[in-house]
Amino acid sequence: MLLADATMRALPCWICLSSLLTTSLLCVSAENQCKIKNEVADCSHLKLTEIPSDLPINITGLDISHNQLKKLPPANLTKYSKLIYLDAGYNSISKLQLELCQSLPLLTVLNLKHNQLHELSDVVFDSCTNLTELNLGFNIIEIKGNLFKPLKNLIILDVSHNHLKSTKLGSQQQLENLHELVFSDNKITELKKEDLEFLSNTSLKRLDLSSNPLTEIHTGCLRVIGNLYGLVLNNIDLGENRTEKLCSELSNTKIQNLSLSHINLLCIDNSTFYGLERTNLSALNLSENSLSVIKNGSFRWLANLEELNLEYNKISHLYSHSLYGLSKVKYLNLKNALTRIIDDFSFYSLTQLEYLNMDGNTFPEITAHLFTGLDNLKYLSLCNCDTNLHRISNKTFSSLANSTLQVLNLTKDRIYTIESGAFSWLGHLKSLDLGLNDITQVLTGHEFQGLSNIQDIYLSYNKQLTLTSDSFTFVPSLRKLMLRKVACSNLDLSPSPFHPLQNLTILDVSNNNLANIRIDLFDGLHKLEILDLQHNNLARLWKHANPDGPVLFLRDLFNLRVLNLKSNGFDEIPVQVFKGLIHLRSLDLGSNNLNLLPATLFDDQVSMNSLILQKNLITSVEDKVFGTVFKNLKELQLDSNPFDCTCESISWFVSWLNVTQAYIPGLDSHYLCNTPPHYHDTLVMHFDISPCKDSAPFKLLYIISTTVVLLLIIIVTLIQFEGWRIAFYWNVSVNRVLGFNEIDRQPEDFDYDAYIIHARENKNWVLKNFIPLEKNQQFQIRFCLEERDFEAGISEFEATMNSIKKSRKIIFVVTEQLLKDPWCKKFKVYHALQQAIEQSRDSIILIFLHDIPDYKLNQALFLRRGMFRSHCILDWPAQKERVNAFHQKLRLALKSSSKVL
Repeated sequence: MLLADATMRALPCWICLSSLLTTSLLCVSAENQCKIKNEVADCSHLKLTEIPSDLPINITGLDISHNQLKKLPPANLTKYSKLIYLDAGYNSISKLQLELCQSLPLLTVLNLKHNQLHELSDVVFDSCTNLTELNLGFNIIEIKGNLFKPLKNLIILDVSHNHLKSTKLGSQQQLENLHELVFSDNKITELKKEDLEFLSNTSLKRLDLSSNPLTEIHTGCLRVIGNLYGLVLNNIDLGENRTEKLCSELSNTKIQNLSLSHINLLCIDNSTFYGLERTNLSALNLSENSLSVIKNGSFRWLANLEELNLEYNKISHLYSHSLYGLSKVKYLNLKNALTRIIDDFSFYSLTQLEYLNMDGNTFPEITAHLFTGLDNLKYLSLCNCDTNLHRISNKTFSSLANSTLQVLNLTKDRIYTIESGAFSWLGHLKSLDLGLNDITQVLTGHEFQGLSNIQDIYLSYNKQLTLTSDSFTFVPSLRKLMLRKVACSNLDLSPSPFHPLQNLTILDVSNNNLANIRIDLFDGLHKLEILDLQHNNLARLWKHANPDGPVLFLRDLFNLRVLNLKSNGFDEIPVQVFKGLIHLRSLDLGSNNLNLLPATLFDDQVSMNSLILQKNLITSVEDKVFGTVFKNLKELQLDSNPFDCTCESISWFVSWLNVTQAYIPGLDSHYLCNTPPHYHDTLVMHFDISPCKDSAPFKLLYIISTTVVLLLIIIVTLIQFEGWRIAFYWNVSVNRVLGFNEIDRQPEDFDYDAYIIHARENKNWVLKNFIPLEKNQQFQIRFCLEERDFEAGISEFEATMNSIKKSRKIIFVVTEQLLKDPWCKKFKVYHALQQAIEQSRDSIILIFLHDIPDYKLNQALFLRRGMFRSHCILDWPAQKERVNAFHQKLRLALKSSSKVL
C-alpha cells in the first residue's frame, strides 16, 4: 500500500515533467524550422507560443507572423539587438511593453497588424524614435493622449480596421515627417477641423480614408493639414454634391493625387471639379462609379492633370468636348467605360496623350477623325471592343497618320480580314497585336506594308493563316513573330517565308499540326534565340527511314537559346540534330515517344540550364548520353518515364541525383521504376547502387587487359614491318650510350678511301671501272682491291678485316651474284655493318649494277635502302654519256662525312 501510494503521488510529477519535455521539444523543433537567409529569420506559420531563443544574434530581420504569440517580452528580444525589421502580425498580442524599443534600439519597421491590441500606454513608443514604419491595422486600439508624438521619424502609419470613430490621433502637433497615413475601414462619419490639427506640421503624400461611413466634411478640415499631396476616398458614398464640396475644400491646397473610385458619382458637369482649379492636381481616379454622363467642359478646371482613370463606368455618350481642357494628360484609362457613342474629335484636345486604353468598350465604329489630334500617342489598346474592327481597311487608322504610335493592341476584336496597306499610316509602330481574332486569309505581305519600324507582330490564335514566301517581305526589321495555333499546317515553301526576317530573335509556330517543312526553313535566322515548335507533327522528319534522310532544320540556328519541341511524336532523334547549338540554354522534348538517345546527342550543349524530357519512353539515363549536358544543369524534368532500374541503366543517374544541386520537380513522387518486376513502382531514388560498384574492378581489369592486347598487336605489327629499322637504330643508340662513339680520325689515318666488296663474278667490272679513277688527278682516290692490296702471308679472314679497318668508306657493288655469294653474305657484309655500327659511322655506299628489289636486298644481305642516306645509294647508268655524272656522285659520296648526325 505504501508503494502504491508513493507511485500515485509520483505520477502527477512524471506527467508534468513529460508534458514539459514535450513542450520543450516542440519548441526546439519549431525553432529549428526557422529559415535564415541574408541575416533575416523567417519563423512564420510555425505555431510558436514564444520567440525562439536560438537564432543567430546578428539577424537584422525577424518574421514571427502567423503564430500563437500572446505577448512580445522584451527580455526575449534583447539578444537580437541588431533587429531593424520585426513582423509580429497575425498573432494574439494584446499588450505592448515600454521596454520593447529599448531592447531593439535600431528597430525601424514594426508590423503588429491582425492582433488584439486595445489599450496602449501613452509612453509605450517613447523609446521608438527610430521607427519609420508602424502598422497597427486590424486591431481594436483606442487612441488616448499623444500616443505617437515620440515617433518623430515615422514615415508610414497604418491604423486601418480599428473601429476608430475619429481621425484624431492627438491634441498636439506631431508626426512631422509622416508621408502616409491610413485610416481606411474604420467608423469615421465626419471630418472635423480639430481632429486633423495634429497634422498641421506634416506634409502627407497619401491620406487614405477609404471605406468609412463618411457623411460630412467640415469646412477647412483638409486645409488644416500642413501639406496634403494625396487623398484616397474610395468606397465612400459621396455622390455629386459631396464630391463638389470636397473639391471646394481642396481648393488652394497642395493636392496632386486624388482617388475617388466607387463613390457613386453618376454625372459630371462643369461645376463638379471647379474647386480644383486652384490646385496642381496631376492624377485623378474616377473608376467604378457607374458614371454615365460627362458634360462638355467638365474637366476644363484640371489644366495640370496628367493621369485620368475612368475605367469601369457606363458613359453612354462621349461628346466632342467631354475631355476638353485636358491638354496635359498623358495617361487616359477608358477600359470598360464607354457603352454607346464616341463623337469625332473627342480626343482632339489631348495633344500630350501617350497612353490610351479603350479595352472592352462598345461604340459603332472607328471613324476617320476619331483619334485626330493624338499626335503624341504611343500606346493604344482596343482589346475586346464591340465595334467595326471586323475588317481592317487602309482607312481604319487614318486618323493616326500624324501620331507616333508604337504599340497597337487589337486582340479579341473578332477581326477576320486585314486589307492591303491596313497599317500603312503607322510608320512608327513597333508592336502590333492581332492575336485571338478570327482572321482567315492568305498573307501576301501587303497587309504589313508601311510598318518600317515594326519589331513585334502577334498573330497567335486566329482561325487560319496561309503563309507565302512574301508574307513578311515588307517587315525585315521584325524581331518577334508569334504564329501559335493559326492552322498554317504547311510550311514546305521555297523560299521560306521567314528568310526576309534576318533580325528575328523570337519565333513561335507551335500548335499548328506542322508535318512538312523544308531543311532550309530557318536558314539565315542567325539572330534567332527562341524557337517554339511544340504540339506539331514533326516525327517523320527525324526518322532515318525518311526518303531523303533526317531533315536537320535546326542546322543554321547558331545563336538559339531556347528550343521547345514538346508533343511532336518524336520516336527517333538524329545524333547530329543539335550539333553547333552551343548557346542552347533550355530544351523541351517532353511528351514525345523517345526511348534510345544517341551517345553524343548533347555533346555541344555544355551550358544547358534546363532540360525537359518528361513523359517519354526513356528507360535508361547513362553517362555517355547525359554526362556532358548534366554538368551545368539547373533544372531537370525527366519524370513520368518507364525507368529500367538496373545497374546498366540508372546507377549513374542515381549517383548524380545524390550530389546535384539542380531543381528536379517531382523527384519524390513521379520518378518511378517500371522494370524489373521487384522494383516496379519504386522510387528511382530508392534504387540500391551498392551492388553496381562491385563491377568496378572487373571494368578496370577489362580496360587494362584490352589495352595490353592492343599494345601487343601494335608491337608485333611494328616488328614485322619495321623491325629492321628499329634494330638498326637500337644498335646505334646502344653503342653511343655504352661509349663506343667514333673518335673522328683525320683522312690521313686511313690507308684507303674505300674498300670494295663484290662478288667474284664482278671482279673484271670492278678492275675496269675503279682503277682508272685512281689514276685521275681530279679524284685523288685510292681503293682497296682484294686482288691487289691484300697482305701476303695472312689468311683471307684477317686480310679482309684489316682492309675494312684501314678504309674510310665501304662500297658494296650490288648485283644478283653478290646476293648469292655465301662469302660476301656471311662474312664481308656482317663485318662491314658491325664496324659501321660500333664506330657510329655512316660509311657504307651502295652501287647497284642490277635492279634489285628492296625485299631481296633485305633477305640476302639484311640491308635496306632506308638505312642509308640518299647520296650514298648510286645506280650504274645504262648510257655511257652519263658515266661522268656517276663518277661525280661517287666522288661526293666518298668525300662526305662518315659521322652519323
